[in-house]
Amino acid sequence: MSESEGGAPIAAEGERSTGLLPAQMLRAAVQGGGEVLASEPIGEDQIQPASIDLRLGEAAYRVRASFLPGARASVADKLAQLSMHRIDLTGGAVLEKDCVYIVPLLEHLALKKRMSALANPKSSIGRLDVFARVITDQGTEFDRVREGYKGPLYAEISPLAFSILVRTGSRLVQLRVRRGSPLFRDTALRRLHAETPLVEAPEEVEGGGAVSVPGGAIRNGLPFTVDVLGTADVSGDSRAGLVGYKARRHTDVIDVDRIDHYDPREFWEPVYPHYGGRGPDGVVLDPNDFYILASREAVVVPPDHAAEMLPYDAFAGEFRVHYAGFFDPGFGSVEAEGSGSRAVLEVRAREVPFLIEHGQVVGRMLYEPLIARPDRLYGGAIGSSYQRQGLALSKHFKKVAW
Repeated sequence: MSESEGGAPIAAEGERSTGLLPAQMLRAAVQGGGEVLASEPIGEDQIQPASIDLRLGEAAYRVRASFLPGARASVADKLAQLSMHRIDLTGGAVLEKDCVYIVPLLEHLALKKRMSALANPKSSIGRLDVFARVITDQGTEFDRVREGYKGPLYAEISPLAFSILVRTGSRLVQLRVRRGSPLFRDTALRRLHAETPLVEAPEEVEGGGAVSVPGGAIRNGLPFTVDVLGTADVSGDSRAGLVGYKARRHTDVIDVDRIDHYDPREFWEPVYPHYGGRGPDGVVLDPNDFYILASREAVVVPPDHAAEMLPYDAFAGEFRVHYAGFFDPGFGSVEAEGSGSRAVLEVRAREVPFLIEHGQVVGRMLYEPLIARPDRLYGGAIGSSYQRQGLALSKHFKKVAW
């Protein structure tokens, strides 16, 4: 990738002119004082197929309320008004649930012309019900970094189900960098789904294979549905009908950097479908609780695309689905040995109890092309945690029989 006289990148042969930066371009953006800078060296393990893991800095600021700086203010200006106290993260510190914190990140940006970025919580963080968003100076949107932005990055963190232990260097959010403003319209999505099926039916129920999605159903993204019969459970649990997990209240703290450490039964309780007179009729979501469910379909992301799950679809019902919406190139693909991978759904009802039924549309997937195919795909080869997943808790928890 070269640059024009004005500093705007020019597509090399075999590259798209617009799209998300793949791993090799993100690596180049980090090296030699490129677009992504940091006060501490950025490690190779931070580079994902289409994103960069961002790290918490040395301090967290407890604030009275969430905020956006707005076009005329910096985050520091808002902290001067709203900060209650400063917390040192260098030795580790607990962020209490139901509180809001602002944490300067170790990474900052120096984006060139036509370059912008978008952020999201990492999957493991979303599955802990931690609301984690990126904000910038003069920012008017969460998780969106405007074209040509040069300046610091901050994470707004609000644990909702569990208090969490974090430290300098903990990775709660991730960043994608985009060149240009690609418009991936529904017509292109229909064509992509016809060429490479993006959702597949559960084999044990429907014989497997591509799901036939009517053209009219692909509207502002590809629809997917929820499993509340237990067909997405690939844990080997002998108790039939397990469809999800509900977060317990009054639990211990979770250290976000501990992997395969906690007994999930101390933090979660199993969820089974409600049975009416004619069989299972779904799960009633309580607005005071947080749930982990799974998609009915297997999800596929082609190697030259990335996907994002819409966090809330007002037409689907009174609930919010999926805090962590990034799906990397190769997720669920046969090429990356991920056939059968489900989308795990982090669900909260909104204001009123809501009955969610098997096969109900609960959200939509947006797909976006990469500028070029990444030199690494999501999967076991790079240590990805959720390839070939079914119904699954975050990587912090041990795998146990319920």
